[in-house]
Amino acid sequence: MTTTTTEAASAPVWAKVIDHTRCIGCHACTTACKSENEVPLSVTRTYVKYVDTGFFPNTRRSFQVTRCNQCEDAPCVAACPTAAMHQRPDGIVDFDKSICIGCKACIAACPYDAIFINPEDHSAEKCNFCAHRLDVGLEPACVVVCPSEALLVGDMNDPLSKVSQIVHRDAVTVRRPEKETRPKVFYKGADQVTLDPLAARRPDGGLFMWSEQGDVSHQVHSGHPGPNNSSAAAVLSYDVIHRAPWDWRVSAYTFTKSIAAGAYLVPLLLGWLGLLPFTGELWGLHAPLAAMIGLTVTGALLVWDLEHPERFWMVLFKPQWRSWLVRGGFIITAYGGLLAAHLAMTFLGRGDLTPALGWAGAPLAVMTAIYTAYLFAQARARDLWQSPLLPAHLLIQALLAGAGVTMLITAGSGVPTSVTGLFQVALAVHLAMALGEASMGHPTAHARLAARAMTHGAYAHLFWIAIPLGVVALIFAAATPVIAAGAALLSLLMYEHAFVQAGQSVPLA
Repeated sequence: MTTTTTEAASAPVWAKVIDHTRCIGCHACTTACKSENEVPLSVTRTYVKYVDTGFFPNTRRSFQVTRCNQCEDAPCVAACPTAAMHQRPDGIVDFDKSICIGCKACIAACPYDAIFINPEDHSAEKCNFCAHRLDVGLEPACVVVCPSEALLVGDMNDPLSKVSQIVHRDAVTVRRPEKETRPKVFYKGADQVTLDPLAARRPDGGLFMWSEQGDVSHQVHSGHPGPNNSSAAAVLSYDVIHRAPWDWRVSAYTFTKSIAAGAYLVPLLLGWLGLLPFTGELWGLHAPLAAMIGLTVTGALLVWDLEHPERFWMVLFKPQWRSWLVRGGFIITAYGGLLAAHLAMTFLGRGDLTPALGWAGAPLAVMTAIYTAYLFAQARARDLWQSPLLPAHLLIQALLAGAGVTMLITAGSGVPTSVTGLFQVALAVHLAMALGEASMGHPTAHARLAARAMTHGAYAHLFWIAIPLGVVALIFAAATPVIAAGAALLSLLMYEHAFVQAGQSVPLA
């Protein structure tokens, strides 16, 4: 035991100190990193951000070297479904491109916006302290080229290393300590206007030093959008382009998954309550078929969103079990198997056995509806998605979508009153919870800005069309069930898109 403890204590734990009292903003680290690691144009593993503070002639310029923070509790590692993002024994968070499926869960999880998809090989990558150099006794490329020795790398377990001495002796800070990731990149003498991604406002007209960011695919604009974000007059003068990881396909997937779960759950729930019979085509054929179609479209959207769709099988056969993308994959696979069994029994003339499937179908349908809340919760960078009410809201959305689809299915023969009633209740609760995003406060600045983007910003047109459309559907549900169901489903889809995209709209770096 003594030997093991000694060996553990002597094992290196790599950390980096960035001394901003020495940084001159020369970008040598950026270019050295690109050269050493063959990083293509348009993406960076490390870059230097500039912020100008004050009014002429009383001004100053602050720099921040921005990169992966090598977290001890790395959200990207927990979120990665295949362990492509993994933590080495020496603490370095490294990556294996050969098993990356390009799901972008690591990007959504990173609170520091340090991970990107390489446009050439379509795999996730980031700074890894030039681990290949450390392994052979060399320093990272950025450390070697820094002309002012602003970058230092060293072993935290070695009391004689400069990094260990600075961290344990001098005043240092880390980025976004509230995320509790325990970063191992420490900043000395850094200005808060650079460390806080919202402390400096965006430049007027999007005019950055040397360039315009312009509009790129799925862009997240840098800096704080308002003028009164800081007591200091701070403006972001140089930054790189940032992109949100998940586009409309993820928004659509949450919608189709609600249909897949709800189409089966609604007749099952009403059947258990004695309000719908377990006989007839609705339960025997139409409900499981609608759920299966919804689940198939959901799976197609998930695979389509991958940068390496041909590697999707790794989610099921090379799983990293902490990832809710993996857990969700097994949940929807099991749910799909149950729906297939239900349809098989119906076609074989054994529909009398299908109610017994409900005891397994109900929990699988519920988990299919709500597991995305836990997937979003693993995206620790996105504060809007961290609500503890999100699982309940997703379940309500599934009941709403399922009741709406059931109303469309039964429109020709007469919509059962119980279905209309459940539709109205679910829609009313959903609208109340959605309006809560507009009327209630949020605990963090990032969540407030994301909610504002949804209700007053880039996605406000979707939100404020979705809510009145839902109210109209609620009012006319009994009189015009087909139109009400269609309006409610469209309203739900618009809300889902606004919620998913607004959650990614706040800059993290």
